[in-house]
Amino acid sequence: MANSSKSAHFLMESRYADRVASDDGATLYDLGVAYSTGSGGTAIDLIEAHKWFNLAAVAGFLPGQIARTEIAGDMTAREIAEAQRQARAFLQGGMQQMRAA
Repeated sequence: MANSSKSAHFLMESRYADRVASDDGATLYDLGVAYSTGSGGTAIDLIEAHKWFNLAAVAGFLPGQIARTEIAGDMTAREIAEAQRQARAFLQGGMQQMRAA
């Protein structure tokens, strides 16, 4: 079961990560929903959900901003800080990949 969960995680992230460069906030939001509800073969992970909602918000997708605020109410300050760190790292990694291309 762990392998299928890891496979689903990898598939979802790689599929959606390819679309970050297009600033597709709705797609990033959908990934946040998957992690916040445990759908799409993922386990519920509020840090991952916050990260993807944050990225959707950065892309200008209003529902991402709303969901990020709502989910933060169920998280500790440390969890929120970790989610923000991961979102920044993802953005930096994406920018580096775009510069290399």
